[in-house]
Formats: sequence, structure tokens, C-alpha cells
Amino acid sequence: MALYMLGLEFTPVSSVVPAAAPADLGTLLHALLLRLYPICRSITGNGVRQTLAILREQLPNLVVHEVPSGMPALDWTVPPEWNVREAWIKNAAGERVVDFRNHNLHVLNYSTPKQGWVPIAELREHLFSLPAQPDLIPYRTSYYNPNWGFCLSHNQLQTLNEAEYEVCIDATLDSSGSLTYGELLVPGEVEDEVLISCHCCHPSLANDNLSGMVVVAELARQLSERPHRLSYRFVFGPGTIGAITWLSRQTPDGLARIRHGLVATLLGGEGAFTYKRSRRGNADIDRVVAHVLRTGGYAHELRGFIPYGYDERQYCSPGFNLPVGCLSRTPFGEFPEYHTSADDCEFVQPAQLVGSLALYERVIEVLEGNQYYQNLSPYGEPQLGRRGLYQAIKSQASPREAEMALLWVLNQADGTHDLIAIAERSGLSFNVIHEAATQLLAAGLLAEKASALSEPPPFS
Repeated sequence: MALYMLGLEFTPVSSVVPAAAPADLGTLLHALLLRLYPICRSITGNGVRQTLAILREQLPNLVVHEVPSGMPALDWTVPPEWNVREAWIKNAAGERVVDFRNHNLHVLNYSTPKQGWVPIAELREHLFSLPAQPDLIPYRTSYYNPNWGFCLSHNQLQTLNEAEYEVCIDATLDSSGSLTYGELLVPGEVEDEVLISCHCCHPSLANDNLSGMVVVAELARQLSERPHRLSYRFVFGPGTIGAITWLSRQTPDGLARIRHGLVATLLGGEGAFTYKRSRRGNADIDRVVAHVLRTGGYAHELRGFIPYGYDERQYCSPGFNLPVGCLSRTPFGEFPEYHTSADDCEFVQPAQLVGSLALYERVIEVLEGNQYYQNLSPYGEPQLGRRGLYQAIKSQASPREAEMALLWVLNQADGTHDLIAIAERSGLSFNVIHEAATQLLAAGLLAEKASALSEPPPFS
């Protein structure tokens, strides 16, 4: 039986506290996931609004945008708003053999309305199942190709042997409706922004992508409560059309402030981490994530950019080419539960959510500390001993590592190498290199320098 049929009450989002121990935090993240799971979401509609209203309980500054249906969005048009009240198939005895109330996946997402008796031969053309996974309900959509239909397990499909069935899909497609997305800007000391995006359009799929939403919401809550150098922009929007609509509403100056970005998805399963690089391939975010995964000992895979997947392909599309990668666990389509009823709340474990959150926190920590420096000694290597730097080294690294870090930073800090580049070339961890740079800065041997990277291409 679906969790939302059990009448369970879940921990309010507002009870999430910064001091929670990792185990408790995992429980709280999973409780939020349980609370969001019953909601029938789509690319538009009340399900998205309800979801964002719950997220606003812990993110009160989250701004909810409504973009009217029919509004142009680049080469696309905001679609009519879809809402479904009920959907079922009844047999001749009046029994509901398929019922949307039992699982949101039972109705074809964005199904057009349908009412009446339908011969079994016609009905089968509108039924979707998974013969290779006969116990599972598939997730199917028909956003831009009007159709009606139901999804059910293949075993259940095999039992439909009556001559005709009564069907009801009580749904609306409202051309006067709107598309809804949420956006939160957490300002930092500088205007350079990190864009973190996740999609909020999937109904009752826990890993794809409720896991992304709960991890991102907690990350946003934490950043809202502590000082940081960079600014952070969080976008909770429907997949594809949400990102396209968001991009269409930005200004060239606003897009130029986005210096790093991640699409957060599929963060609750047991698989190893996967990072898909941005279209640029060597953006700061690509180098930072690769370094964190390697030096952190994470089981992981790095993949090149392809113009298919989640919303990173929209942010990286021609004319924008933003430095946005996708950081997930096992990618879409590569685990058997993907887009089926098996992607439920039991499939997503609290420990996996906490582990994913910790990785994102570490990436942000490195982004915050990664800077360009200029060696202020005009020629040669400065004498570190008379400045007390060798004796003053206090580092988690060995004395030899700490000494080498000082020399590497001084040698490479010519304004064209950031700390990640120095860490990669030296083979030392970012933490050790960052500590060395901090000591050299305090000793007056380094000066901060603005990023050597060019601005993103202008909006067009």
C-alpha cells in the first residue's frame, strides 16, 4: 500500500535544526521526503505549488514565480496548466481495478480528460506496463502530445479480460493557468553566484527527484544561516520547460554573475557518485568536483558532457553555455527502479541523503576557498625561515607536506593558477594548499587576485 494511504503524520520541516547530528539529520531529511512523496506533481499545477509551500517552511525567503500559460520561453511556449482530481478504471461490477488514489503513477502524467465506457481493445492502446518488470507501475508522461491513459503493473494488465471497462480521468488542461517555480538567492560577500538547480515535477518518485529537493533545501537552509563569500541561487523548477522558462527571464548581467553551477538529482540511492561535466569541460566547477571526489576517497565516475539528461543541458545550451555540471549518484536509466513504483521511500535511505549532502557541502567549501593569488616577491623564492613560516606551520598535513605546499603556492601564484590548479599539479589536497595560501597571505607574501576566467557568453 502506498505510504500516503497509511494516514501517517510526518515531522514538520520547521523542526530541522542546525545542531542535528548526522544520524538525526538523515532522519529529518527522510521525513521531509516522506511528506512530499504523496503529492502528485507535474510540470505545472497545484502539486508543484503544494511542494514549494512545504519547502518555504524552512526557506521563508523562497520566491514562488507564476509564468502564464501561452507565454513564449525561448523556442518553447509555457504549456496549459494540468491538474487531476481523480482517475480510475472500473469493471462491470463497478469495482475500481485501477485507481489513481492508490498511486500517482497510475495516471498518464498530463493525460487529457476521459469519461465513459471503452472496449478492451481500445483501452489496451492507452495502457502502459513493464513486461520485463511485471510487478511495477511505470512512470509515463504525455506533456506535449495530447493523449489519455493509465499505467499499471503488467500482472494487473493481464487480468483485464472483460469486454469493456468504464474509465474516468477527471483532469483539466487550463490555458489560463501558469507554470510555477521557486527561486531563492542567498547573498554572499561578493555577487559571483553558484547556481544550484533541481527539478520538482516528478510524482511519487523518491530518488528521482525528491532526494535532490530535500538535499538542496537543507543545503539552502544551512547557507542562509551562516556567512559565506559567494552568493548562492537555488532554483526549484519543473524539468526542461522550467529551466528554459527560467533562462528566458534572466538578464545578461544576471547570467554573467553565475560562475559555478550544479544540477542536483538522484541523491538517495546506494550507487556511487557520478559527475557529468559542464559543456565547457574545464570550468571551475568541473575541476573542483573532480578534485573533491578524488581526494575524498569517494567511489565515483566522471563523465563528459552530452546534450541529453537533466537541466544541465539547458543551462549549458548554446547562447548560454553556463558552467553547470550534474552531480548525482547512479545516473538516470541505470538502476532498475528508475521511473517505476519501486522508486519509493524505502529505496531512498537516510544515510545516502546525508552522504550526498556532505559531498555538496564539501564542494561548496572548496568553491568558497578557491582563489587566485599573486606572489608579491618580484624575483626568486622569498626566505620563509626568517619570517617564521617553517616553525609556525600548524597543519593536519605532515611537516614535509606543509613545507612543500608553501613552496608550491609561492611558485604557482602568478595570478593565472587558482588553488585547485596548484593542488592538482602538486598532488597535495586542497586543504593543505589552502592552509599554505592563508599563511602566506598573512605574512604579506601573497595578494588576492580576481579570477582569470572570462565571463560567461552574453545572454541572447
